[in-house]
Amino acid sequence: MPFTRFGRTIRKIGVIGSGNIGPDIALHFSQNLHAYGVPVVVVDILQAALDAGSKKAEAKMAKAAEKGIFKKDAAEAIYKNILFTTDYGKIADADLVIEAAFEREDVKHKIFDQCQESCPDTAIFASNSSHMEPEVIFQKMKEKSRCLVIHYFYPAERNILVEIVPGKETHPALTEYLMKLYEFIGKAPIKVKSRYGYAVDPIFEGLLEATALTVEKGLASVKQADVIVQKALGMGVGPFTAHNLAGGNPITQHGLSEMNSKIMPWYRSPKILDDQVKSGKPWETAVKGETVPTPPEMVEAVSNRVIGAYFGMVCEIVESGISNIGDLELAMDTGLVLNPPFAMMNKMGVKKALELVEAYAKENPGFKVAGLLVKQAASGRPWKIPVVFREDNGDVAIVKIRRPKVLNALNADVFEQLREIFENLQGDPKIKGAVLTGFGTRAFVSGADIGMLAAQKTPEEAEAFCLKSMSVLNLIENLGKPVVCALNGLAFGGGNEMAMSCTVRIAAKGQKAFAAQPEPRLGIIPGNGGTQRLPRLIGVEKAWPILRSGNPISSAQAKEMGLIQEEVEGDLISRAIDWVKQILSGQAKPSPIPKGPIPVPSSLPEVDIGHLSRKIDALLQRAILEGAGMTLEDGLKLEAKIFGGCLLAQDMKIGIENFLKNGPRANAPFVHN
Repeated sequence: MPFTRFGRTIRKIGVIGSGNIGPDIALHFSQNLHAYGVPVVVVDILQAALDAGSKKAEAKMAKAAEKGIFKKDAAEAIYKNILFTTDYGKIADADLVIEAAFEREDVKHKIFDQCQESCPDTAIFASNSSHMEPEVIFQKMKEKSRCLVIHYFYPAERNILVEIVPGKETHPALTEYLMKLYEFIGKAPIKVKSRYGYAVDPIFEGLLEATALTVEKGLASVKQADVIVQKALGMGVGPFTAHNLAGGNPITQHGLSEMNSKIMPWYRSPKILDDQVKSGKPWETAVKGETVPTPPEMVEAVSNRVIGAYFGMVCEIVESGISNIGDLELAMDTGLVLNPPFAMMNKMGVKKALELVEAYAKENPGFKVAGLLVKQAASGRPWKIPVVFREDNGDVAIVKIRRPKVLNALNADVFEQLREIFENLQGDPKIKGAVLTGFGTRAFVSGADIGMLAAQKTPEEAEAFCLKSMSVLNLIENLGKPVVCALNGLAFGGGNEMAMSCTVRIAAKGQKAFAAQPEPRLGIIPGNGGTQRLPRLIGVEKAWPILRSGNPISSAQAKEMGLIQEEVEGDLISRAIDWVKQILSGQAKPSPIPKGPIPVPSSLPEVDIGHLSRKIDALLQRAILEGAGMTLEDGLKLEAKIFGGCLLAQDMKIGIENFLKNGPRANAPFVHN
């Protein structure tokens, strides 16, 4: 059965090139689309490369089965769904072809000449180029409207970042389709305008250059600079180590040389990089467990320079218009695994960040100080970093929370940006309704940021914190326009509470662990309306065990209980837009949440709370039962006050500390006090 979604059908995928990244691209597609019966074919002219790629894919799936990421049968099916072959005829019927061959113009032209002769007229042609503009790669193609760059990052089957780079003639609908497709299959795609190197590699390669230049200046050794920069930027590994792992020295050498004329004159290949490429050897970096001495003055000298270069590069990219603050922040955090730059500047102060960039530019001729950084520093305000996005579809606004690294968890920025967006929607006469959703397919919202909860110091502070965030949910509930929550994944804690403030809730079908109020596992009660809205939506009797046990229910159970109105098999957002239009036309008439007191049965089901705190459970029961006898408005105030009271319980401290130290699966050792 083919994969049909977002207005297109994919029956087969072709990957050309079985080198470093091609097999991993194929593996990711197979992991996500094999269940739909979509085969993946890897083509290469060298049998040895195919054999090596096949062996690598097989080993990775065996390891995934060993770790329990996939069941053994599924892992074997994923691997067997990939065909490694020298026969280009095997991709003649492919609907999506991705080239992952050498970074050479003549090679790419030859490959795509062959593809356009043999593949269907509707096939999508993409290049996994890391630098070359799509206009260069596809200059000989007859139909450039279906061609673009899809740039993966190492390791391609696990790194969630991809750059989607359309050319000047790429059809906008194709770009939007691929943005949706890649989000659906577990990636975090960012759309980047065409420019040499795109948005991410100038930073990745520029950080190597900046670090190498500190070595050339005699400020540190390769080993020392690698360790210092890793720590200074919060990197998973240092820049030299990263190049060793990815085998990226030759590509970076060439890329930096090209960026010199295409981006800014500072970019160039340092002599030590030229020497390293000539030797063919890896950089000499620290081995596991090795302690590298780095005196404080060395740390300061290297860190300040590389941080200044980092801030300068990202600001140049935003100012160029090829990317934006939100996407670059996401790319650095998830793709390169280093401290997001704009949050880092906000933390140290934008004025201090400008000083570092200006000092670096003074020392390094040709390095640009972006005007937008100068302007931001002069304003005295921090950067605004978007994590909630609005996109209008006719008279319906799509509002999406995007924090994939933490499964869209709620923090202060999310709440404030939601408030701003929904206030604007309320006053926008062009908008008749809205869809609220989350990024990806794993979670709508996984809950509230634990750090935000842990920051509350007094009952009064915690109560005010609840009332402030509740006011955003109240705004959504009382918008005066229908808001349909498209639950693209699980909704735990604050996620479920936010969904309940919407007019209607629909969910992707077949979610086993879907909705929950797991707050008792943290030694707290819900603080955004869970104890008040859930009983009003499904009745006290059904809400009672869900709230007290903290256990999740499936999407099917949620539908049966009336928590959601529909389970959706196809395009969730399109269906949510349909719901908005049906509500507006009167075809659908959702029941409003009761605003007054609700009945409480004379007897409620027994609930085994297991290890959970009996102290917190007593507070939770009080919030549910007393709140049911009040108006919703007063019940929400009561919940906030009782939430604040949790801070007086020893078990709240135990629960939060246990979560931060041991994660969500470990039971907290509550003392019921």
